[in-house]
Amino acid sequence: MINSVCIFGDSVAKGVVLDSSSKKYVILRDSFVNRVQAEKHFAVKNYSHFGSTIVKGQRTLAKHIGELKDFDYVALEYGGNDSDFNWPEVSEAPQDNHLPKTPISLFEQAYLQMVRDVRNAGSRPVILSLPPIDAKRYFAWISRGLNAQNILSWLGDVERIYRWHEMYNVAVMRVAVKAGVPLIDISSAFLETCHYQKLICEDGIHPNEQGHALIARIIEEEVSRNRLLAG
Repeated sequence: MINSVCIFGDSVAKGVVLDSSSKKYVILRDSFVNRVQAEKHFAVKNYSHFGSTIVKGQRTLAKHIGELKDFDYVALEYGGNDSDFNWPEVSEAPQDNHLPKTPISLFEQAYLQMVRDVRNAGSRPVILSLPPIDAKRYFAWISRGLNAQNILSWLGDVERIYRWHEMYNVAVMRVAVKAGVPLIDISSAFLETCHYQKLICEDGIHPNEQGHALIARIIEEEVSRNRLLAG
């Protein structure tokens, strides 16, 4: 039986959503973390941070490394920010070569190291895959106040944003396989949903309240039926 879990991740795990009226980011009360905690009746400590990349996550993990042995599982959720670019720089110089916040080879190496650190600290890691993004809405969001045509020229086509993000999601899955870590597949649950975009905020990247409800349901189902997670 699971008594306690902690999670390290970015704004998705933190429960950040875009408020449609104020156009500002807020913390969702019924985030997937809070829903799972209430449904499964085990404590969840959330160490996630808005804007966190895997490298920042490593630093956060290091600060709490001595606490990990007190948790049955440590959930990890990274990739969305790692795959992102400095869009103002892209807007200003679309002819230049621009690197993501975390190059994918470094992302994979750092993720594997986080898994090793969790195990060495005496806990069991679990990895969450990434919810998909809505490329059109995300493009509109990141190009606000910038030269959208320059950004599009650099991208080649708007859907490249989706493909690039998905490449990092594939890397997350590769890490889980290489490290022999349980993977909770959030991605498929979204993609199986007709018009999954309705589960995403107006910014095209953060799951909305309905999206968080779906993530919570998938996690609850995994915990209930998977002996390793329920053990």
